[in-house]
Amino acid sequence: MTPHTSDSPGLRRPVPGAHAPTRQMLNKVPEVTVWFWIIKILCTTVGESFADWIDMTLGVGLTNTALIFTGVLAAVLAWQLSAARYVPFVYWLTVVVVSVTGTLYTDILTDSQGVPLAVSSTAFAGLLAVVFGAWYLRERTLSVHTITTRPRELFYWLAVLVTFALGTATGDWTLELTGWTAGVSVLLPLGLIAAILAGWRLGAGPVLSFWLAYVLTRPLGANLGDWLGAPRAEGGLGLGTAVTSVLFLAAILATVCYLTYSRRDVIEARDGGGRRAPNAARERGMLVYYALVSAAAVALLVWAHQQPHAAAAPEEDGPAPVSTHLTPREATAPFPPAEIAKFRTLTADTLAKVEAGDPKAAKKRATDLESAWDEDQSTLEPENEQAWGFLDGEIDAVLEAVRAADPDRASEVKALDTLLTTLG
Repeated sequence: MTPHTSDSPGLRRPVPGAHAPTRQMLNKVPEVTVWFWIIKILCTTVGESFADWIDMTLGVGLTNTALIFTGVLAAVLAWQLSAARYVPFVYWLTVVVVSVTGTLYTDILTDSQGVPLAVSSTAFAGLLAVVFGAWYLRERTLSVHTITTRPRELFYWLAVLVTFALGTATGDWTLELTGWTAGVSVLLPLGLIAAILAGWRLGAGPVLSFWLAYVLTRPLGANLGDWLGAPRAEGGLGLGTAVTSVLFLAAILATVCYLTYSRRDVIEARDGGGRRAPNAARERGMLVYYALVSAAAVALLVWAHQQPHAAAAPEEDGPAPVSTHLTPREATAPFPPAEIAKFRTLTADTLAKVEAGDPKAAKKRATDLESAWDEDQSTLEPENEQAWGFLDGEIDAVLEAVRAADPDRASEVKALDTLLTTLG
């Protein structure tokens, strides 16, 4: 899916009707090849897992993580804007940071502010339409082959940021509506991207096809990351967020090194002759195809929403419940304070989501708590088996309450308050 205008990317004449650019520069974004889509999905996946690792595993917290990455985004974006030409490392580093930051902004709206995912999805879709509208009115093109002026470059990165936020919101909204696991949910964006590829091959507008696919790679990559990192009991592969992040960062680095050496994705090095001539009549006709694909996707989501959502399977392994009651000090003193603080943060976040009336987010955070607890079992349990078993029982009570097929808020709050009290 390679967006274009009728002009060759090598030409430097202004587009009719657009503002006259004050300065032309080399195109600083990559050619849209199969390598582009591979690395884009890798960046999206590592963005999701890396943010979760900092936020939850390290216990930094959602707001603090968002503030950190906002500062990092400002720095790497300034680096990208100051570059004289397309540099693969700088460009894709910026995409990774934009991916993390856009995701965090949506999570703050949902988890901290209690904004429903339906509202945030609609708001981000409207904001993206405004960005594209302003971009087109000023420049008369949305093609990534013509990012040759500062205004176009700024519009481009603003659009990229909003697409990540929109992809996060719509992806999470899909999970909330359907109750699908991360592994199953990968199939919907993957199928839609395949449909877009087919539409582009049949003559759909390349610019529209590109940006539709760009939005969909966000839920695809995020769900892929969740599937790899989630515990096996939750239908994942159990790699954990840290391992998933390292694996995908290594894959990104290897791909960037290859592109830096081969220069296969440098636009100014191509003559543009391989791009097909636009066919306006066919592009308009293919809009009907995209409308039908959208209608089919909506129908699938409506059907899935109406199906009973399976509750998480109860825990069948682990130690037997411990009947001896321990005081909070007795239960936590044997373990490192940093570990207890991490579990306390995850528990408090889960409680906040329950009180905000967001069961999907509460279940996700409860799963994060379970994952962190299971990952530390090998080091914590030998310290004091009785204290570990007591805390394990209280965490199981939280998981049972939050994951109930028909959750009762009073029961959820009681279980979470009990665990919080124990954790100090």
